[in-house]
Amino acid sequence: MEKAVSSNALKQTFDRRTFVIGAAQAGVGLLLAARMGYIAVAENEKYRMEAESNRVNLSLIPPRRGWILDREGSPLASNRADFRVDIIPERLEDIDGTVRILGDVLAFTPAERQDLHDRLEEARGFSAVPVASGLDYDSFAAVSVRLPELPGVIPQRGYSRYYPTGPAVGHLLGYVGAANREEFDLEPVPLLLTPGFKLGKDGVEKQFEQVLRGQPGARRVEVTARGRIVRDLETREDIQGNPVQLTIDGPLQDYAARRLGLESGSAVVIDCETGDLLCAASMPSFDPNSFSEGIGRVEYQMLREDERVPLRNKVLSGLYPPGSTLKPMAGMALLEAGIDPQETVNCPGGYRLGNRVFRCLGRHGPMTMHTAIARSCNTYFYAMAHRHGYEIIAAMGRSLGLGERYELPVASQSYGTVPDAAWKMRRFEQQWTHSDSLNAVIGQGYMIASPLQLAVMSACLASGKHIRPRLVLGEGPEPGRFSFDPAHFETIRLAMSEVVNGAGTAGRSRLPFPDILMGGKTGTAQVRGLGSGGRGGMGVPWRFRDHGLFVFFAPVDRPKYAGAVVIEHGLGGSVAAAPVARDVLTYLFDPQKGLDVLHALEAGWGGTAQERLAKTYAQYASAAAGIQIAPTPRPPNTGLRPVDAEARAAASAPEADPAAGEALAT
Repeated sequence: MEKAVSSNALKQTFDRRTFVIGAAQAGVGLLLAARMGYIAVAENEKYRMEAESNRVNLSLIPPRRGWILDREGSPLASNRADFRVDIIPERLEDIDGTVRILGDVLAFTPAERQDLHDRLEEARGFSAVPVASGLDYDSFAAVSVRLPELPGVIPQRGYSRYYPTGPAVGHLLGYVGAANREEFDLEPVPLLLTPGFKLGKDGVEKQFEQVLRGQPGARRVEVTARGRIVRDLETREDIQGNPVQLTIDGPLQDYAARRLGLESGSAVVIDCETGDLLCAASMPSFDPNSFSEGIGRVEYQMLREDERVPLRNKVLSGLYPPGSTLKPMAGMALLEAGIDPQETVNCPGGYRLGNRVFRCLGRHGPMTMHTAIARSCNTYFYAMAHRHGYEIIAAMGRSLGLGERYELPVASQSYGTVPDAAWKMRRFEQQWTHSDSLNAVIGQGYMIASPLQLAVMSACLASGKHIRPRLVLGEGPEPGRFSFDPAHFETIRLAMSEVVNGAGTAGRSRLPFPDILMGGKTGTAQVRGLGSGGRGGMGVPWRFRDHGLFVFFAPVDRPKYAGAVVIEHGLGGSVAAAPVARDVLTYLFDPQKGLDVLHALEAGWGGTAQERLAKTYAQYASAAAGIQIAPTPRPPNTGLRPVDAEARAAASAPEADPAAGEALAT
């Protein structure tokens, strides 16, 4: 029988349940109120910032890089204001559509469209991909108005790196570019991901990255939900990087690079009083402006396929048998060993060592040290090395800077070999032979050196000082003193003067000044052995021809400048290298006279180095990819002090009519 339930019992049950439910609701309400209070008070700043970030966009402004200056304060690398367009790959929705629209708006060629597409396909999502720089305002505006259909595209006004003399400083200064994954991993800072920011990739730009890089600015703008800018709220300007001043003479660097002309080679000039590196030209070269703007696939392919290797810095990385340019150094070693410079050696056209005859360049007859250097007699040095040993010559070579890695702010340098018995045993586990000595004393065999080392050797012989090169103005090793007899240096200088100004091997390269004499020494370095098809003369392919070398200094009576010129496969030092050195020194002493020679040569070559490079690229692009390249525009008028070769002549010319100058200024 069921138990009857009274109304009081039902009421009590309902009340209990109501209380429990009410308590639960109150508890939930209390928790919600507490949470809301915590969010409103304790986390107020956090959510205020998040709300602000939805309304306000904060972006970094890439800092302007510091200038790279020559020794006179003229800019070798500066910045110029421009309009540019970049893409953030991770924000793209349609690569093909974006490339098509940008290609139409910016009038890209098919090759440029393909380059952009390839770069976007290969790019990491975090790194900005440059699309175009140096745009005019109309093109910049045309991209800006289509931003709603171009997610990830960032048009902006900024600064691009500018190298006034282009290829003349390509290897020396390097270039800049957007950071890659490896660089970001080494330095994971937001600045490296900022569109438009570029860092040094090679040369001085890379070595002084932290000095040249400034401090970024910032920009706060109010945006809509779709990212369209409503108004600027606040801008903090960037702080430009610090300048770097080099020992380089800018106009001389430009002149030397252009004077190398169609040859593949290098020219180095050093100040004999300080060791300052005045010129370090390597040609052919690349235009760092192209790399800094994002070099195209076709242009890079052209540079990579060139047999003259324009991507290699021949001043620092080129290694060559120095040939007869070592004979003055060998003569200095013999003098320090007590050899009488008047002692004669008869030259019948060679030197017999056992069953082998080491050839000379001719039948010179009786030779003293002076005439052996002037007429480049191998036999004299064969005999002396055989009699007195090669070790004294190797030691002198090291004292004068050969085989040494210099303390320079460069990414890499090849420092060659000054071979001796210990080196050969380490390298080949073989004994040193007399044949090795005879080959090494005339700069062949295992002996190799860079153009910079040859220039340092020449500076030491010319000045009588312990010279080592300096690249940053006011920094680096000071010239020291040798313990060698100063009279021995004078003996060598007079012999090197005879090479050019007497009955020597470079008589056709005398300076065009009656009161200024140049001393030097020619050299011809074999590219292949005599058993591999004979000497490398005109009748063989270019890559098998002998190298031409020349070391020099001037003036003979009081040396101020010294250096070296190396022409790859130039057939001989007197033919190819010495004329370049003559013209470079002529420019130093009389800029206008040197320019007259250069302009006449460039008229036959087809223009300056920059002009020829642009023409070569246009021809290559047309032949390789069927692309028509527009003519290169005139360099912009930046208003800065010019640093090309013509600037030196203009500065040294008589002052113009003030009225004409006033009219020009307006």
